[in-house]
Amino acid sequence: MASTKAGGSAKNLKDSNPKYLGVKLADGATARPGMVIVRQRGTKIEAGENVAVGRDHTLFALATGTVSYRTRRKTNFTGRIIAKKVADVV
Repeated sequence: MASTKAGGSAKNLKDSNPKYLGVKLADGATARPGMVIVRQRGTKIEAGENVAVGRDHTLFALATGTVSYRTRRKTNFTGRIIAKKVADVV
């Protein structure tokens, strides 16, 4: 006889840690060199003036200044013209 009841196995209780993606510095915010502007998966927002791209597509500031966002017309690889958001530090 078992002294305790048999416990079932839990299969669907695992979850991944949050990645905290998104815009970290809004339009008009002051940025210093190295500060993260946007954490993203893929280049939804592209790097502009005084902004660099990290290996996980994170945008960060290269100089001290004010963050500004704009849209730029870009030709896609299929020849279609699309509007892309660009982050600048001015």
